[in-house]
Amino acid sequence: MLTKNSRIKEIYANPIGRDIINRVLLQMKISKKAINNPIIGNLKIKDLPKLLKNRLDDEFIDVLLNLSNTEKEIVRADEGPIKKAWWKEAVFYQIYPRSFKDSNGDGIGDLQGIISKLDYIKKLGIDAIWLSPIYDSPNDDNGYDIRDYKKIMDEFGTMEDFDQLLDEVHNRGMGLIMDLVVNHTSDEHQWYQRAISEPDSKYGDYYIFKDQPNNWTSIFGGSAWNYVEERNQYALHLFSKKQMDLNWENENLRAEIHDMIRWWLEKGVDGFRLDVINYISKSHGIPDGSESIGKVMGLYGMEHYFYGPNLHRYLRELKEKVFMPYNAFTVGETPGIGMEMSKLLTAEDRNELDMVFSFDHLETPGHYKFDDYRYDLNYLKKYMIDLMENYGNCCHPSLFFENHDNPRMISKINPDPQYRNVLGKLLAVILLTLRGTPFIYQGQELGMINQDFKTIEDLRDVESLNLYRELTKSMDKDKAFKKVLAGSRDHARTPMQWEDQEYAGFSTGKPWIMMDHDYKNCNVDAQLNDEDSILNFYQKLIALRKEHNVIPYGDVIFTNKMVKNLFTYYRKDENEILYVEINLSPNKKKRAKLPEGERLLSNYEVISLSHLQPYEASIWKIK
Repeated sequence: MLTKNSRIKEIYANPIGRDIINRVLLQMKISKKAINNPIIGNLKIKDLPKLLKNRLDDEFIDVLLNLSNTEKEIVRADEGPIKKAWWKEAVFYQIYPRSFKDSNGDGIGDLQGIISKLDYIKKLGIDAIWLSPIYDSPNDDNGYDIRDYKKIMDEFGTMEDFDQLLDEVHNRGMGLIMDLVVNHTSDEHQWYQRAISEPDSKYGDYYIFKDQPNNWTSIFGGSAWNYVEERNQYALHLFSKKQMDLNWENENLRAEIHDMIRWWLEKGVDGFRLDVINYISKSHGIPDGSESIGKVMGLYGMEHYFYGPNLHRYLRELKEKVFMPYNAFTVGETPGIGMEMSKLLTAEDRNELDMVFSFDHLETPGHYKFDDYRYDLNYLKKYMIDLMENYGNCCHPSLFFENHDNPRMISKINPDPQYRNVLGKLLAVILLTLRGTPFIYQGQELGMINQDFKTIEDLRDVESLNLYRELTKSMDKDKAFKKVLAGSRDHARTPMQWEDQEYAGFSTGKPWIMMDHDYKNCNVDAQLNDEDSILNFYQKLIALRKEHNVIPYGDVIFTNKMVKNLFTYYRKDENEILYVEINLSPNKKKRAKLPEGERLLSNYEVISLSHLQPYEASIWKIK
């Protein structure tokens, strides 16, 4: 049992303790090396607030100890050969249906639109598609508020359209994974409607109700509680006011969720991306959140649900009863989860998830999504070295830079248009040559960038709109809009840019969300006919990945670890050696000594033997 008299190094040896301390250090821009200092490591954990100049308090220590003491296991070291699986070799492509391709001119992407572009996806070299939610929904959060799990949203088409899509995907030798949202449902779901109208029925306990709200806040702003007049109680919603959290402690509810998932698996879907799946277990009794943690994180209560007490039990139950019988693939979205907790969720002998999406690499230390700053690729280098060297062979990492919830990566790193082409290719090299399963988000293969939204009226995202309303209470509207714009999810949700014509070939009607004129310079048609395009580079790089088995299963050996702006590594197995060299800056960089070999692919046609050009990235086959 860890106590306030335990040494810092003892807490750091605990997987939860390590992840929490690492996150605190990251936010405070303090190196992990501080913990490894023997003097600091031997201090008692109760001295940590004083060590950090009282930026944290005793309440934080209590939370840290409570969470650390819930986890006694660690993932065993396993440096044996990596077990082979189709999803470890696959390249995934995420489709955001509302913005991918519209087939009927209503300005909203749909299933028939996706079907019409499957040959494009196949030609790119994609092995499996991840489809963001297409279920029936009132669209408060663009489909992540589900009203009926077994019905297709009318705007997207019909169940017959989905069946056709699934057949067409499989006919092309690709897989399809669905977005599974089971932390919450829409308040229009029949379960919730019956929970408030029939509180004494079995549905009455399907959601989380309290007589009085506590201090938890919603991730989308404001209180996490809605007053429900019919029950004279308050209902929990960690996200929007229409996304009501399910009560996973209820065994009947879990059985209904299991049945619903089986229904989709019987149709033949190949697996699921599980939305905020680490939030499904809440601390029993829903206690108040820590005031000190709430102030630091800007979110009250998260310590009671980001790694809840029954999370592992619920995931193992899902795996045993639902996923394993169908050999279904799973990747969990897990906000707030660090590397050690990720291992506990994905280690192969624990039978929980196949992979997780961790987000620690998307913002540099001390920043969060709505900060307006330039992302330093040296942090990405540091993160990837840590991940590749310490994740182990019994766990498999996901690799991604973009998705439907984050701005475009090129814009975050360097929005100067002269670097767009080489920077887009540089990110592709990192994504597709490290060990792990790559996830490409629609438009990323074109080098799409953030949109030039002009006013708050141009935005559609509930998170962005809620934040704007909160910010305008304490700052002027221009500053508030600028802050929202830095991190708005709508940057990733503008229509896919297919052609140089009105509405970018996405639709014949006005799109559901504003789009600027970037499609005139950046579109699929133009890039398919340009040998030097980012799209053609992705296609070549994916093909290269498939040709070289060393990439999914070989060792990763880093060199020049301490050299700023230089990212170099070998991919090695008993059959071959590849060498990757990358300049992480917009300035020339002295080239490290090149091993003798053949250049397979580069984002520059002509290279210098003395230096790397701005954002140069090359892959070599070593003799």
